[in-house]
Amino acid sequence: MLRSLILLPCVCVGSVLTAGCGSADRQASDVQVDIALDPSPPVVGDAQVTLRLTGADGKRLDGAEVRLEGNMNHAGMKPSFANLRETEPGRYAGTLEFTMGGDWFILVTATLPDGRRIEHKTDVPGVDAS
Repeated sequence: MLRSLILLPCVCVGSVLTAGCGSADRQASDVQVDIALDPSPPVVGDAQVTLRLTGADGKRLDGAEVRLEGNMNHAGMKPSFANLRETEPGRYAGTLEFTMGGDWFILVTATLPDGRRIEHKTDVPGVDAS
């Protein structure tokens, strides 16, 4: 009886830990993300973002859902978000707001039609506040 009481929590914890290790999402590590900002270098305010997704074979990846999150390098600032729309196969565009001058980074999260996910970070140093 005592042995069963000790074993039961171990089995439950092991099941939870094992379930957390698996993921329904498949990470796409073979995807190239090219991002351009206009104006470049960026200034405080809206920036036009153009993003291109290509596979390892160089083919454009169309039909993705692409979301951006812009953050400053220091903590405490509210992030900016943007959903990009596909303007031609494999090319996505939208507007991201830089709310103050300084060093930023952009986190790109995209989901391809086959379910693979892309996560990519791009540094944006020196957003000009003048």
